[in-house]
Amino acid sequence: MPSPQVGTAVIVEVPVLGPVILAASRSDKMRRFVSAAPGTKQVVDRFIAGETVEQVIPVVEDATAKGLEVTLDVVGEDITTVEQSHAARDAYLELVGRLKELGLGARAEMSVKLSMFGQALEGGHELALANVRPVVEAAAAIGTTVTLDAEDHTTLDSMFAIHEELRKDFPETGCVIQAYLFRTEDDARRLAAAGSRVRIVKGAYKEPASVAYQDKAEIDRAFVRIVKILMAGEGYPMIGSHDPRLIAIAQELARQAGRKLDEYEFQMLYGIRSDEHVRLAAEGQRMRVYTAYGTDWYGYFMRRLAEKPANLLFFARSILTRG
Repeated sequence: MPSPQVGTAVIVEVPVLGPVILAASRSDKMRRFVSAAPGTKQVVDRFIAGETVEQVIPVVEDATAKGLEVTLDVVGEDITTVEQSHAARDAYLELVGRLKELGLGARAEMSVKLSMFGQALEGGHELALANVRPVVEAAAAIGTTVTLDAEDHTTLDSMFAIHEELRKDFPETGCVIQAYLFRTEDDARRLAAAGSRVRIVKGAYKEPASVAYQDKAEIDRAFVRIVKILMAGEGYPMIGSHDPRLIAIAQELARQAGRKLDEYEFQMLYGIRSDEHVRLAAEGQRMRVYTAYGTDWYGYFMRRLAEKPANLLFFARSILTRG
């Protein structure tokens, strides 16, 4: 889910090269180079479940057959026109329609980035709200939910305001908070109310030291503090992490808070630690896989490379062996 994303959305442990790669995620020149590299598809397929609804549906069916749940993200963030924002809305409405036809609404929710819905355009707050509302309404009609992904810190006040507005009619609409931001503990206290759904991730965007922790150990400590706030609250925590230590800590905090296994969940990214997805589900934990698909995969893919050195090395080897 960085933010995923848990949290992609999502879920991140930024290595030394992480900031460089995150900066490259905004470069059109790098986008063209990476897209054309001969080994790219092999690596992209590890993190992206397909380009179309029809390609991602079998992935959803396979996951649910294993006792997993899914949150689906139609990738694509850097839109520049109102027409593109409408196309993003329509892509999600198409997805809802297919989930309805296949009876998958109970096991598959959706994650959306408001930048796809026009948030950064002129009048973007109102445009994004107008675009996302019919998606949330359609999702509710088939018994599922939508979670608003967190993006860079400049977008968050708008995201939280849209989240609050949507919850008036659709109270199960979720949102994402990022542990590396200084503001997030206060956000967690405000959001940990009855009926809320909150995904906590470490954070997957390049943020300045003025607003975010830069040290991994500090981010981990903040993550634990925020999980504790969410577990002690009255909402539904969604723990976005691949870190075994943080997962174990979250389980212990849930136990201390007296939470049952169905009163919180874990979320991990498609293509990362798949064996752990199945293990947690077999233990009775609710386990949701953040599953991205679509053709505009570059920004999402680059954040996955930034998260782990192994991802970058895997990509480099693929280029060298196929170039």
